[in-house]
Amino acid sequence: MMSQISLADLNAASRADFVAALANVVEYSPWIAEQLAVKRPFAGINELHAALMAAIQSAEPDVQLALIRAHPDLADKTQRAAGLTAESTDEQNSAGLDRLSEAEYAAFERANNAYRDKFGFPYIVCVRRHTRDSVLRDFETRLLNIAKTETRRAIEEIGRISALRLDQLVIADDRLKVHGRLSTHVLDNHIGKPAPGVPIELVELASLGESRVIARAVTNADGRTDQPLIGGRPLPIGRYELRFRVAQYYAERNVPLSDPPFLDEIPLRFAISEPESHYHVPLLVTPWSYSTYRGS
Repeated sequence: MMSQISLADLNAASRADFVAALANVVEYSPWIAEQLAVKRPFAGINELHAALMAAIQSAEPDVQLALIRAHPDLADKTQRAAGLTAESTDEQNSAGLDRLSEAEYAAFERANNAYRDKFGFPYIVCVRRHTRDSVLRDFETRLLNIAKTETRRAIEEIGRISALRLDQLVIADDRLKVHGRLSTHVLDNHIGKPAPGVPIELVELASLGESRVIARAVTNADGRTDQPLIGGRPLPIGRYELRFRVAQYYAERNVPLSDPPFLDEIPLRFAISEPESHYHVPLLVTPWSYSTYRGS
């Protein structure tokens, strides 16, 4: 993991120290940091990232292709054994690519091979913005493109990857818009008040492998969770389920329930398509009914 550094210190650093600090922001491409070093000072992290993207977009086509080819295949066991950069390892692990089912691994291997066979370079995606299912769907969509389109898409994804790496690395007064937020709020319509003490689980759903619990929380006095269910990072594109244990909540408050309770654990299935947005998924509940909507 990269050590954090302030933008002021980056601006004041020697050329060699500046290049060393930013060397891994773009995979195996220190020439980009070398170009940025002579463009200092940067007024903010957004200006720094814009200059980084300008350096990539103004590069000769063969240089751009070398940059794309410096990136690893996704979920490639051979490359993992040989050693990915720490940044690539963390990014792939964040999407669960280090714990694929056999069916998922086979699907990724087929997709990687088909993509390389068609375009001659690796498929690049900012995996922090995706679930495993979403990556596989993106593979299928992009395999229909022509090479020129995929070169452009690869550079766009490198831009997203580098923005997240800069966000983790550089401390600045401004912020890059790279994070989203998922929140919930439970309202007890039986009494017309927020519902405290409701146990909640957030599950990432998977088509080929196991679904996984990615957050657990209990609602506070305001019926909300103390922290966002997902925050401080992009919301991975994909399908999710929120599970609310409402029978336990009502039983603890001595509300008369049928035996067994009509509503025990309520599952709300929804999808995320905008990683940098705020998704608010509330639950309005009584012992006999519930509803939801996308809030803000």
